[in-house]
Amino acid sequence: MYKKAQSGKGFIAALDQSGGSTPKALRLYGIPEDSYSTDDEMFDLVHQMRTRIITSPVFNGDRIVGAILFENTMDRTIEGRPSADYLWNVKNIVPFLKIDKGLAEEKDGVQLMKPIPGLDELLDRAIANGVFGTKERSVIKMPGAGLQAVVDQQFEIAQQVLAKGLVPIVEPEVDIHSPKKAEAEEQLKDALLNAVNALSDGQVVMLKLTLPDADNLYKELVEHPKVLRVVALSGGYTREESCARLARNNGVIASFSRAFTEGLTAQQSDEEFNATLDKSIAEIAAASDT
Repeated sequence: MYKKAQSGKGFIAALDQSGGSTPKALRLYGIPEDSYSTDDEMFDLVHQMRTRIITSPVFNGDRIVGAILFENTMDRTIEGRPSADYLWNVKNIVPFLKIDKGLAEEKDGVQLMKPIPGLDELLDRAIANGVFGTKERSVIKMPGAGLQAVVDQQFEIAQQVLAKGLVPIVEPEVDIHSPKKAEAEEQLKDALLNAVNALSDGQVVMLKLTLPDADNLYKELVEHPKVLRVVALSGGYTREESCARLARNNGVIASFSRAFTEGLTAQQSDEEFNATLDKSIAEIAAASDT
């Protein structure tokens, strides 16, 4: 898994929409909110969507390095096997787990992560399920002191993950609509370099970053010995725009969510669904291979 995460061809599929973002993901998939009345029904529907994607013959380790799962997905099965086990042992795709519990209210131009109660227990369950790493997301809207607080919190959680022998994906997302996006990205690069330089010998992290306004801004991080991989989020850009920006950032691979599932609907026949998914995978894999 380490070798594939470090140098495998392709990209990481983000299939980790959680409670807050699931209704929107289902709506884009063609399932309106009046189709379900409880959270259990909602999560059943989104698991059906994810299962359809993961079991598709075009979704495999040839072009996909890893997949990020929501806790609810990790706890379920795909074709009778635990989800993470199915990903790795059937599809040759490295499983990651989203561990954050969502975002706190905005303060100082950022949204920190909410507290993560029971994190050690969750990490133990992830290990038991065969998960390789984790993902935790914060949001940066403006440069300033808040941005440093985001990086500090991210690496504090990363240390807890590393202590369990898992590889954390640190995700300090810069809002694509920020009026000072480029300035925030410059500050973030410096803060991240300081943080990875401070890691102990043998520790590595992955970074999931917004596609920057300045091409190859994160080159030093891509080449850093303590950074296993730099992956990019789509952040609200269309797949076309995301892929165009990604192709201009050498050594960075995609970890798209909405841009990855763009165009997939519950109403499509399997033939239509697989063809749409194949096109998405081909476009994102090609943009990641630069």
